[in-house]
Amino acid sequence: MAIIKPFKGLRPPKDLVEQVQSRPYDVLDSEEARAEAEGNEKSLYHIIKPEIDFPVGTSEYAPEVYAKAAENFQKFQDNGWLVQDKEDGYYIYAQTMNGKTQFGLVVCAYVDDYMNGVIKKHELTRRDKEEDRMKHVRVNDANMEPVFFAYPDNDTLAAIIARYVCNEPEYDFTAATDGFRHQLWLIQDKQDQEAITKAFAEIPYLYIADGHHRSAAAALVGAEKAKQNPNHRGDEEYNYFMAVCFPASQLTILDYNRVVKDLNGHSSLKFMSLLAENFTVTPMGESCYRPEKLHEFSLYLDGEWYKLELLPGKADDNDPIKSLDVSISSELILDQILGIKDLRSDKRIDFVGGLRGLEELKRRVDSGEMRMALALYPVSMQQIINIADSGNIMPPKATWFEPKLRSGLVVHKLS
Repeated sequence: MAIIKPFKGLRPPKDLVEQVQSRPYDVLDSEEARAEAEGNEKSLYHIIKPEIDFPVGTSEYAPEVYAKAAENFQKFQDNGWLVQDKEDGYYIYAQTMNGKTQFGLVVCAYVDDYMNGVIKKHELTRRDKEEDRMKHVRVNDANMEPVFFAYPDNDTLAAIIARYVCNEPEYDFTAATDGFRHQLWLIQDKQDQEAITKAFAEIPYLYIADGHHRSAAAALVGAEKAKQNPNHRGDEEYNYFMAVCFPASQLTILDYNRVVKDLNGHSSLKFMSLLAENFTVTPMGESCYRPEKLHEFSLYLDGEWYKLELLPGKADDNDPIKSLDVSISSELILDQILGIKDLRSDKRIDFVGGLRGLEELKRRVDSGEMRMALALYPVSMQQIINIADSGNIMPPKATWFEPKLRSGLVVHKLS
């Protein structure tokens, strides 16, 4: 059962929130962060992407860059740009994208729940990325950014959230970089806090939707601190890390598409004939075509779109991994035809999140940068839960959640 607790969040004053908040550290590169933070000393990028305070080209992994993050974090607190709440609280975080709103609870999740599998993951993590985030947590002694969890829908939690969001929010703004609305409410009533804690205690599992490396880093640093403390009790703040938990039914997973540099030596005609061994191939013309159901794909090649429908018997729908469209396309198209066997390391392939649209796939092929594009039908939240529950791991580059959590609305200090 999931253990959570309220905490004294460190937050920007209401009139500064739009200057402080930022996109997550891992959805933009250093130069994009430098551009977004230009002229704004209050931007959280100075803490989560502190290489922007050094000359262009400075490694984000340099020791002095991590040290700068801690220096800037202290500066934000000294200047009152981040102020700690006096009382423990939970927080409701609402995001509205394209007219649809999802309501999450900002909580402190339990490190041991991550270690023992109550918090379930569906992606592999890379040790180098874990270590980067661990260094960032250590040097700041804080979770600067939340991780993104899903939980099975719960009537008790839904009722509490519905009651609070009728009131005026603490924060309410539309972010210029994504055009989405972000709102935050505080829950400081003790009875409501106890009801939330109890409701989570009856939920068997939480699921990492996004932020696998941040989850691993936060949990590993917490466990590290416990081992280093000779007087460890188990209730210290470092035993918890910050997460935003959303009902699974509210989450939006977009398509995560592929663009490839070449056809592995095949002509377009030969490539299409090889596709026809496993798919029904239907020309769809010059207008962008989006897959409409599972086991359907769209291909863009030589200025034309094609619908690819998997032939009967070509997928094992009893296997939660092999039945995924990302697995089918990886095996039958990328591997067997194009010779791309490792999606994490092959330089011939790149990935485009669905928020950029099919037009971005078309642009990258038409520009000559890429030879072809492949669009997939989105993975469902139920597929993710099924895979996590079965102890399996999703193939790489399978899920793209939107909207992304904004960073800087709440920070969790570990001591």
